[in-house]
Amino acid sequence: MPFSIYVGNLPWRTTQEDLRALFEPYGEVQSARIITDRETGRSRGFGFVDMADEEAGRRAIAELHNYDYEGRPLTVNEAQARQGGM
Repeated sequence: MPFSIYVGNLPWRTTQEDLRALFEPYGEVQSARIITDRETGRSRGFGFVDMADEEAGRRAIAELHNYDYEGRPLTVNEAQARQGGM
């Protein structure tokens, strides 16, 4: 089961490849996705990273939370299951 991480306060121009590259030094990244607005297709400023290993994921959270990424302090924590349905 992958370890899911929420990443917030991303610069608008951050790509999924940028997000993957940010987390790869900590371990195997299974997926990295930027959440986009359904109507405009533009980034909403946050995303999710799934890592293969929980220990690596927790290390990435510890190192990258409040990390200055292109002038913005990142919010990085364990992703929470969505509440309710849409």
